Amino acid sequence: MFVHLHKSLSVRPWLVLVSAGALSACSVLTPAPGPSASAVVSATSGAAAAGMNPSGTVRFVQQGESVRVSGRISGLRAGQEHGFHVHEAADCSGDGMATKGHFNPGGVAHGKQGGHVHHAGDLVSLRANDSGVAEFDFIAKGLTVAAGPSSVVGRGLIVHRDPDDYTTQPTGNAGPRPGCAVIRAD
Repeated sequence: MFVHLHKSLSVRPWLVLVSAGALSACSVLTPAPGPSASAVVSATSGAAAAGMNPSGTVRFVQQGESVRVSGRISGLRAGQEHGFHVHEAADCSGDGMATKGHFNPGGVAHGKQGGHVHHAGDLVSLRANDSGVAEFDFIAKGLTVAAGPSSVVGRGLIVHRDPDDYTTQPTGNAGPRPGCAVIRAD
């Protein structure tokens, strides 16, 4: 049995169903992108003392119940790991301390992104290459870009001097804040 599509084209019905099912499955596995936001990282007044000059752009894209975080930041300590967090306030003045603490709408303990318990603002640490550049693309849980209590829009984004130990409360002992950005809706 064939479905007649055009004078010269015939397709088996099961092939049409399989193709339609395959396309449908793709849309289920990869949620359509939702609202997005971006942040332009620049050096704070404490950057020189930290031996850094961070600059770059970070994108936040809502994907279902998660947020895809991607970007490129240069001017980091070569070959080093740096704590990376969404902070409460969108104020990068001075040495970045005006951003206040980690964004934590759930009032939970600090921890590792992807771990059982962590602040919404606890992101994956950045790893700089030998040229002091970190390129990243990961999925963050506990955040949204869409409006609501867990939205990153209107928050600060901090690149810390030191690695996050994921245990020291409430900061992860990640040190000074040489890089800062304000997260703005696109």
